[in-house]
Amino acid sequence: MLAVLICVGGIIALMLFGVPVAFAFWGAGLVLMLATGTEPMFFLPYGFALTMGFSLLALPLFIALGGVVGEAKIADVLLGFVESQLRRFKSYVGAVTIVTCALFGSISGSSTSAIATIGRLMIPRMVAAGYPRGHATGLVACSSMLTLLIPPSVTMIVFALMAHLSVAACWAATVVPGILITILYVIINARVIKNVPTVKLLPPISFREQHRQVMKSTRRAIPALLMPIVLLGGIYGGIWTPTEGGSVAVVYALVVGFFVYRGLTIRNTLSSFRASAAITGSIIIVLYFLFCFSQLMVQMRVTDRLIELIVTIATNKYVVLLLLNLLILIIGMIMDDISGAIVVAVICMPIVGTFGLDPIHFAALEGVVLGLGNVTPPVAPMLYMAGKIGGDLPLNEYLWPTMRFAIFGHLPVILLVTFLPILATWLPSLLGLTTAVYYL
Repeated sequence: MLAVLICVGGIIALMLFGVPVAFAFWGAGLVLMLATGTEPMFFLPYGFALTMGFSLLALPLFIALGGVVGEAKIADVLLGFVESQLRRFKSYVGAVTIVTCALFGSISGSSTSAIATIGRLMIPRMVAAGYPRGHATGLVACSSMLTLLIPPSVTMIVFALMAHLSVAACWAATVVPGILITILYVIINARVIKNVPTVKLLPPISFREQHRQVMKSTRRAIPALLMPIVLLGGIYGGIWTPTEGGSVAVVYALVVGFFVYRGLTIRNTLSSFRASAAITGSIIIVLYFLFCFSQLMVQMRVTDRLIELIVTIATNKYVVLLLLNLLILIIGMIMDDISGAIVVAVICMPIVGTFGLDPIHFAALEGVVLGLGNVTPPVAPMLYMAGKIGGDLPLNEYLWPTMRFAIFGHLPVILLVTFLPILATWLPSLLGLTTAVYYL
C-alpha cells in the first residue's frame, strides 16, 4: 500500500509540474510495475483492446458536435433569445451569460467550448455594462460547468462508459441539479450586481417593442432550440441510442450552420473537424494509459484496500457519500473534467457497489462535484482558461468572485443531491431508466 501511496503522490506531483495527465499516470504506473516486479506485457494489450471498442464511437461524435456548434454562430442566436427575455432586469447581462451557458450545454456538451465561445462574447459585454472584470470572469468559469450537467455532456458519456452505466440515465440524473445551480447562480449574480453602482438599467422600451423583439429572437432561435429536443427526444423516446443520436445531431448542426445561420463555411468546418480529431486523439491517449493503470490497480487490490479503509471510518451510506464527494473534489481540483471522470469511475464505482449505493445517484454527484473541483485551485483548469479569456487577469481578481458562486451556488446543490437522492433519481425513474445498464 505504501508503494501505491507513493505512486499517487508522484502522479499529483507530475501534474502540478505540468506533465500531461496521460503521461503522469503512465510514468507512475511504470515505476510501480518495476518496483513490484509486475509484468507489463499484460496491461499494454488490455488497454489497446478497450480503446478499440465500438462504444467509444460516441465520443468523437459529440466532440465534433461541440466544434461545429462553436463555429456556427449558434451561441450568438441563443444570446439574442435569452437577452430578449431578461433585458428588463438590472443584472440581465450576467443572467443571460448563465442561462446561455446552460442552453449551450444542451447543444454542445463541452465546458471548454462554452468558456471559449460564451466567454469571448459575454465577458466584454459584461465589462461594458459596468460589471467588474473579475466578477464577469468568475461568472463565466462557474457557468461553463453547467455543460457537465445539462445533456448531452461529453464528460458524462466518458463516465458512463467507464462505469458501465446507461448514458441516457447519467444524462437525466444531472438535469435537476443543473437547473438548481442555474437558478442559484442567477440569484447570486442579481444580489451582487444590485450593489454595483456602475451597472445601470437599460432604457425602458414599450411592451409592444419588447414583444416584437421577443418574437423575432424566438423565431430565429427555433432551429437551435430544436437541436437538443431532436437529439434527446430521440434517445429517450427509444428511436436511437446516444451514439446514433450523436451522428444525427452532427448532421443537424451542419445543416443549421450552413443553411440557416450561415456561420459555417467549408474552411471553418474542416478546421473544427481537425480540432475535434486532435481533442479525440488526446482523450484516447488518456483513456489508454488510464485503462492500463486501472487494471494495475485492480491486480494490486488497491480498491479493496480503499474499501477496507472506508469501512474503518464509517458504514453509514451518507458519510460514505460525503467521503466520496471529498475524493471527487480533490480529483477535480487536479484534473480536467474528462480525465477526472475516468479516474472517479475507476476508483469509486467498486466502492459504490460494495456499500449498495445507487449508481445513478452517484453519477449525478460525480458530475456536480467534479464541476466544482474544476474551478477550485490549485490546478482548476477551467478557472484558469476563463482567466485567460477574461484578459489574462491575475488570479486574485477573479478567485473570490468564482468562490462566491461555488460556495453559495454550487456547494448547496452538492449537499442537497447527497442527502436527497430523489433530485438525481426522479427524472431517470420517470423516463424508465432506473436500471444501471451500460449502452451506447
